[in-house]
Amino acid sequence: MRTKRLLSAQLTRLISFPKNPTREELPLLLILRQFSLDVSSSATTTTTTADDDTAAVTQVVELLQSQDVNWDDEKLRQLLSSSTSPFTHSRLLKVIRRVGDSSKALKFLEWFEQYTSSSSSPISPVASYASAYKAIFDLASREPDYHQKLSHLLQTSRARGVPLTRDSASLLIRCFGRAQMVTDSIRVFNDLDPLLRNTYLCNTLIDVLFKSDRTDDALRILDDMLAPDSSSPPNDVTGSIVFSALLKRNQPRMVVSGEKIIELVSKMGESGVSPDAVRLTQLVTMLCRIGNTGRAWDVLHLVMKMGGVMEVPSCNALLTGLGRERDFERMNLLMSEMKQMGIRPSVITFGILINSLCKSRRVDDALQVFEKMSTEGEDDGVAVQPDVITFNTLIDGLCKVGRQEEGLALLDRMQSQHGCSPNTVTYNCLIDGFCKAGEIERSHELLERMKEGGSHPDVVTLNSLIDGMCSHGRISRAVEFFREMQRSGLKGNIVTYTTLINAFCHVNNIHKAMELFRETVEVGCCPDPVVYYTLISGLGRAGRLDDAWSFALDMQEAGFHLDTTSYNILISGFCKKKKLDKAYEILQQMEKEGIRPDEVTYNTLIATLSKAEDFSIAHQLMRKMIDEGLVPTVVTFGALISGYCRAGHLDEAMKIYRDMGSITKVPPNTVIYNILIDSLCKDNKIEAALSLMDEMHVKGIPPSTVTYNALFKGLQEKNWLDKAFELMDQMNTRACNPDYVTMEILTEWLSVVGETARLKRFVEGYEVSVSSM
Repeated sequence: MRTKRLLSAQLTRLISFPKNPTREELPLLLILRQFSLDVSSSATTTTTTADDDTAAVTQVVELLQSQDVNWDDEKLRQLLSSSTSPFTHSRLLKVIRRVGDSSKALKFLEWFEQYTSSSSSPISPVASYASAYKAIFDLASREPDYHQKLSHLLQTSRARGVPLTRDSASLLIRCFGRAQMVTDSIRVFNDLDPLLRNTYLCNTLIDVLFKSDRTDDALRILDDMLAPDSSSPPNDVTGSIVFSALLKRNQPRMVVSGEKIIELVSKMGESGVSPDAVRLTQLVTMLCRIGNTGRAWDVLHLVMKMGGVMEVPSCNALLTGLGRERDFERMNLLMSEMKQMGIRPSVITFGILINSLCKSRRVDDALQVFEKMSTEGEDDGVAVQPDVITFNTLIDGLCKVGRQEEGLALLDRMQSQHGCSPNTVTYNCLIDGFCKAGEIERSHELLERMKEGGSHPDVVTLNSLIDGMCSHGRISRAVEFFREMQRSGLKGNIVTYTTLINAFCHVNNIHKAMELFRETVEVGCCPDPVVYYTLISGLGRAGRLDDAWSFALDMQEAGFHLDTTSYNILISGFCKKKKLDKAYEILQQMEKEGIRPDEVTYNTLIATLSKAEDFSIAHQLMRKMIDEGLVPTVVTFGALISGYCRAGHLDEAMKIYRDMGSITKVPPNTVIYNILIDSLCKDNKIEAALSLMDEMHVKGIPPSTVTYNALFKGLQEKNWLDKAFELMDQMNTRACNPDYVTMEILTEWLSVVGETARLKRFVEGYEVSVSSM
């Protein structure tokens, strides 16, 4: 060790070249000086060569960059042959990279190839031009119209038999993909030597294919990568590309099915590639949003089984989807699995559970989860502190089921026990709950408490209070309150005005409703279809149909359009007034505006025409209804049957009834049977009426009091007492209560024939067909 230290010290002194060396140091010093001279000479030679190389390349580049390059100019030849060393392949690449123009670079390469093949100068011939073309590809990729230039360069290289390098192929695939020349990208990949294809190149191509919506082609490449004997196995970059592409396909009609997603996750997992926590969360969320929660469950558990990264956000995403479907069984199962895996639920996790339970009106279960949230895991210290959102969700759930007092108690608890300050949403939930319960004063007390606590009322607060007051007949107070809030700086929205307008329409104060409507325009609230519907409905109910139609025309001139419901109100109103011409005018206007009539439109017109006994036009409308893809309903047929019965055309009415069951497959209901039975009885066809009653029993259609009343009236005309007693027993058996019409018919009839005892038994609910004697 001592010898090494001495030698090291001696060498250090020698390297510094002492002025007075000792006799022992002199030989070593001479050797070091000689070595120093050799190194200096070598360095000088290298520097000279590098300088010469740079100068030669610079001169060639300057000549090529001149305006008009004379390829026959001797100066270019001299520059290539006058350098101290041959103009090698590396110098060629330097010239190409620095020339800055792919066309000139290609021209120089072609000229250089001819020059080296014909020249007897010492310039070394280039063995391969593949890397030179790669350099020219690089230049072209940064130029305008790069895709056209790259296509030309690729054709040129192919014609000259120059193979593509892996880097060239990667650049071309990316550039062609960016230019939407995906077929060319695929051709480049297919033409490349299979031995040069690697994972990076495959990743480049599938990225291009996914971005160009060539999903099937991308999946074919991916399947090759996933093959057991693949030389290009997927890596994390592959996973990033594939999972990102799947996440972008969140359209209602996915290109990649849920089954295919699971297959991909499984196969990539076998290759050691799993979605990271963020992408797994996004993938689960996407599947849940498109209604494929079952597949989301499978994906999460597949990654779980493969040992992939599993974090609470991914579980929360699945819980949200399960909650939307009210699948509480699997929600509880997932919570248990989280606990087994050591994944600690967050406040968001419990919030999802509580929200789902509250929306299902299972508020008591939600309260149990809330209590569990604060106490679970006390032994190992993992209790979760509820936040204001949790409390708001619970309070809103309690108010929605009419338990606003409990919601108010929870408000006090959140402040006293948890130190959680309520916000505007908290108070809005309570105010709305008390308003819906008719406790308007309590709602106003909460409003004052809200202000004292530092929370500011918003338009939701305003709308809840105004709706509550209007719903409980305090319209004037609602307007007064609205004006107070406006003076304090809180402006209403279209919902506020619609609520007030609707309230005034219901009390037939159309003048005030129209005044408020004009105010919406003045204050900048954009009217929506609901407020128009409200006004038109109000005008219609008030019998001011001409005003309603005039209002509708004014709306159209202002650029607004009525919806189908609004048109139906107008048509129905004019039909009730027996103004069919006006109703047809509105129908034509409706079609002109591109608004398709619906079943309600046609049923209203058919019913009106049937009452007017204009059956020809009524059937024409029904045919038009069918031609437009609408299916006649029981209401449609009921209108026609009622019309024919009222006109005394029982045969036509019965024909439509039979067609309902055999042709249209629309089953008749109790109302239609009542119309037919009543008409048959009035036409003294009691047997046919009783036969229809039997059909009702067979088809399981329950007769109503109206049915029995019609039959009792018909039986009275024929004095068929035994059948009447039988029907009276049926009424008791079916718990079909008699009304005043029933009692009037039976009292008059049975009193005359001396059967008042049976009538008494009927009223008391006993069997009447048995003799009372």
